[in-house]
Amino acid sequence: MSAQCETMGDVAAKAGMGLFERYLTLWVGLCIIAGVALGHFFPAPFHAIGRIEVAQVNLPVAVLIWLMIIPMLLKIDFGALHQVKEHWRGIGVTLFINWAVKPFSMAFLGWLFISTLFRPYLPADQIDSYIAGLILLAAAPCTAMVFVWSNLSGGEPHFTLSQVALNDLIMVFAFAPIVGLLLGLSSITVPWNTLLLSVVLYIVVPVVVSQLWRKALLTKGPQVLANTLAKLGSISLLALLTTLVLLFGFQGEQIIAQPLVIAMLAVPITIQVYFNSGLAYLLNKKLGVAHCVAGPSALIGASNFFELAVAAAISLFGFQSGAALATVVGVLIEVPVMLSVVRIVNSSKHWYEARARA
Repeated sequence: MSAQCETMGDVAAKAGMGLFERYLTLWVGLCIIAGVALGHFFPAPFHAIGRIEVAQVNLPVAVLIWLMIIPMLLKIDFGALHQVKEHWRGIGVTLFINWAVKPFSMAFLGWLFISTLFRPYLPADQIDSYIAGLILLAAAPCTAMVFVWSNLSGGEPHFTLSQVALNDLIMVFAFAPIVGLLLGLSSITVPWNTLLLSVVLYIVVPVVVSQLWRKALLTKGPQVLANTLAKLGSISLLALLTTLVLLFGFQGEQIIAQPLVIAMLAVPITIQVYFNSGLAYLLNKKLGVAHCVAGPSALIGASNFFELAVAAAISLFGFQSGAALATVVGVLIEVPVMLSVVRIVNSSKHWYEARARA
């Protein structure tokens, strides 16, 4: 394992001693309950916040995501990005999972659960639309939140940034053909404004801000940067919890009105997250990839670009469609399920590295 991986692991271990990190599962559960309750009993404020968007990208949520990912991006030294070529196996695994496995495994799970096992309990006229929404959700890898998952799992930041940038480039060319193939549509309307704006908001702006800030901090000495990162840790997690309240608050009425439908849609989404992250994790272990790369590789391989999925579903099928609802369910379970994957990755580190130490 490289010295850089050991350093990131030490940082993650120290961060794990904080109050927020130690009881993160409890805070997540409380935020979910609070979000649903507030969204149900006080929907007006959430509707107002939800309307502050451009091209289906919610701006308040974008600001919260900046607060989550800028601490991660502050750690990145662009002069060291050339070292990413050492992690080509991890990059290969992630690309394989994102583009050759995840969309097709979701299509199978959608057929198995929505079209077959759960069919008697779902509105017959929405079955195909639900499956379409699931496919849209799985066809685009996550852009922003993976920086948070990588940070929480002690991931190698240069690998994470390079992998996300590569996925964004591929997504421009591959999203429409893959979705068209799986949905059987001759033409797919890609919401380019959502895709491009999301990349600018979640990648370009935070990278520029963080690198300018990093440069200013380093002029005062490396210790100033280290102290700043330590202080930002709690702010980043507080932004994560606030995002949870907002996301569940936006859909509080829907959750209470259609709990059974949402629970059934959550089943294939949850299974595909664990399946794809587990497969990526095991492939990385088989290939001898360092844990600090295998962790973010598995997390990037499992998470979804829900902003793009929601926008595409609304564009193709309408706001009130089953496809739109399916992508919204993906939004709702993304954070708690991915946090559980982070927990698994962190708790299994000794097992993952056992062969390397032997």
